[in-house]
Amino acid sequence: MPPVFAHGRLRLYLLKLLDEAPRHGYEVIRLLEERFQGLYAPSAGTVYPRLAKLEAEGLVTHATEGGRKVYSITDAGRAELADRGGELADLEVEIRDSVTELAAEIRDDVRGAAGDLRREMRAAASASATRVEDESWKAAKEDLRKARQEWKEQARRAKDESRRAREEAQQARRQAKEAQERAREEVQRIAGQLQEQFARSGGVLGSLAGAWLGGAPAAGSADASADASAAGADGDAGRASQWAADLAATGDPARDLDRLLDRFRDEVRDAARDRGVTSAQVAEARRHLEAACGRLGTTFGAGS
Repeated sequence: MPPVFAHGRLRLYLLKLLDEAPRHGYEVIRLLEERFQGLYAPSAGTVYPRLAKLEAEGLVTHATEGGRKVYSITDAGRAELADRGGELADLEVEIRDSVTELAAEIRDDVRGAAGDLRREMRAAASASATRVEDESWKAAKEDLRKARQEWKEQARRAKDESRRAREEAQQARRQAKEAQERAREEVQRIAGQLQEQFARSGGVLGSLAGAWLGGAPAAGSADASADASAAGADGDAGRASQWAADLAATGDPARDLDRLLDRFRDEVRDAARDRGVTSAQVAEARRHLEAACGRLGTTFGAGS
């Protein structure tokens, strides 16, 4: 018999069942049997250890009701389920395929049994051609009829389950796609708000880009600031052409600027993590960023 669940997939499907509603272990086993139309039913030795492991990982929890453990999914479990939405959709397709394979095996078994029975009946008929059909012959015919009827019923249930699994998989894919689209629109909305704020005030956007590209000096004297501004103006083009040269232009200036800021932030964080940072260095960085903010604020003001 082919495996019903690939490695790790039963664990994911248990989270799906608990996300639908809290359930005790026996109910989970019964639901799995119903989903497979009685063609497959996991044992308690398969389900309960996996529920215990999910609870140890903080993905499910349980409460005792009437002497039985009722399992519920946690926020962490829902988060994993959301992250694996595409995998869950594939799992529904796998379940449908498993039902089809199991039904095919049952059909082959029934066909084999029916073939054996027909051969046996032909042999009996050949040996007793003139014998009047007796009760055993009638019973054999009835067994064959029942076997055919059972096969037809199992085939029908497997077909219905396959159709439902396909519909559920399509719905899961649609929901995953809609969730991704909503997340993308939310990111774009937030980015638009930030860009509007930065355009009005110069804010942190100007300070971060200026600190990297302009190399603004620490606040200390007006002459030092002026010299650094002049030097920064001469060196900006050279630095910009070398630093982050691998980030090709996308045709969207706002997006290009966001990518530069992401690169700047990551490199500063990596440097601080690798080399450590002191309070004095934080104060020095604040002065650099303040000067850079003023420079880019002026740049964006002139561009508007």
